[in-house]
Amino acid sequence: MKFQITLLLLLSFAFSFSQNLKIPTDTAYVTNSSVLIKEKTINYTAETGFQPVWDDNGKMIASLYYTYYKRTNDTKDANRPIIYSFNGGPGSASVWMHIAYTGPKVLKIDDEGYPVQPYGVKDNPNSILDIADIVYINPVNTGYSRKVADKDGELPSDKLFFGINADVKYLASWMNTFTTRQNRWQSPKYIIGESYGGTRVMGLSLELQDKQWMYLNGVIMVSPADYKVIRTGGPLSSSLNLPYYTAAAWYHKMLPEELQSKDLLEILPLAENFAINILMPAITKGGFISETKKNEIAKQMSYYSGLSEKVILQQNLDVPTRFFWKELLRDKTGQTIGRLDSRYIGIDKVETGTRPDYSPELTSWLHSFTPAINHYIQNELGFKTDVKYNVFGNVGRWDNSNDTTRDDLRQAMAQNPYLKVLTQSGYYDGATTYFSAKYSQWQIDPSGKMKDRFFFKGYRSGHMMYLRNEDLIKSNDDLRFFIENSLTKGKSAKY
Repeated sequence: MKFQITLLLLLSFAFSFSQNLKIPTDTAYVTNSSVLIKEKTINYTAETGFQPVWDDNGKMIASLYYTYYKRTNDTKDANRPIIYSFNGGPGSASVWMHIAYTGPKVLKIDDEGYPVQPYGVKDNPNSILDIADIVYINPVNTGYSRKVADKDGELPSDKLFFGINADVKYLASWMNTFTTRQNRWQSPKYIIGESYGGTRVMGLSLELQDKQWMYLNGVIMVSPADYKVIRTGGPLSSSLNLPYYTAAAWYHKMLPEELQSKDLLEILPLAENFAINILMPAITKGGFISETKKNEIAKQMSYYSGLSEKVILQQNLDVPTRFFWKELLRDKTGQTIGRLDSRYIGIDKVETGTRPDYSPELTSWLHSFTPAINHYIQNELGFKTDVKYNVFGNVGRWDNSNDTTRDDLRQAMAQNPYLKVLTQSGYYDGATTYFSAKYSQWQIDPSGKMKDRFFFKGYRSGHMMYLRNEDLIKSNDDLRFFIENSLTKGKSAKY
């Protein structure tokens, strides 16, 4: 419920994208609202606006659009946990988790996540705002965030923003400024990132410690994209996809009755064992595997994937995900399945081919998210502009070189005994598969000395598991439990 709107102008700087179209660079709009969470009334302020990005010389080079929710009827005040939230892409606005997962508002969608009209948002009775304040941050060129021209009208180089390490550096600096402005240095701090945001928060964990002297209680990765796996390909990457094939095939009732009759969580461990101990060595041998063994593996792979032995052999046991999305239902309905959430169905121009024409789940999500976020910002948060809200923004040729983020997280954990990690994945996510997320978690700490500080939660949905109402409840409860159990409660930070 909205009670009042006040306008707080912090500074008068503005930057322009054309002669007349301008957006403020250091401005906040504040509204006061309440929401019922877990049957308790939570009063909060919603602050939306812009905060500059400063370079090493103190010059403004960009301004990031953010929305900050702060509970106002909590005696903990500044000692309440705060969560810095990012989506991924790279080039994706922080819209998905903002109005569909952790925030005080969620999309008006059906219980399985499909769009309904009229579009919009409603109160989120599962939000974690009851236990933690949240700021949703939009990196450069996402949402309303943009680079800022200098006095001569020149924009800063893309290299300052559009790459794994550049992204981590400027965002960590921005977070330092935000924490100081909002007087949150005493608060337990968490960072959460979805998809590419998983890579982002792994890198931020160490950058915040080493360069901003900001220590975290928790790192949360939602359907994380680990590019050490995704861009590697080969036996490792391909084998890690197999348990996802099992999950998607089970959902669409394409598995043999022996597996189909069991619960999903009963059969996934079987598929995981096959993937690591049998399929990976077979693909590793390539063309030097015997024909007998190759046929044997294809039969087992067919058993766990719902694909025919023939097409598996035609792919030399190395079945790409894009082919799986096209092939699984080809002979049953002639339809395709979704990439980010394989519960969704698509219709291609022709049934032949090796990849779908489009991603049915993404078009469905854009169907409901885009009108909702634009309406919500303008009508409930009070910010109005003619500048386009970039659900996806242009981030040029993203620099993926020198990716040390996985080891960065390990180092941050080693240096900080408080730091714990939670990974959340959907079993039907075919882009950043749940088993790849498990593998990444295993690889962060090869010593095993910190394994009791890693936690994994899986859900019967896809990349955005929270779009399914049952998983919206469960995943928020898992976040709530993780946060409450990573608070130190007076315990010293030592081994």
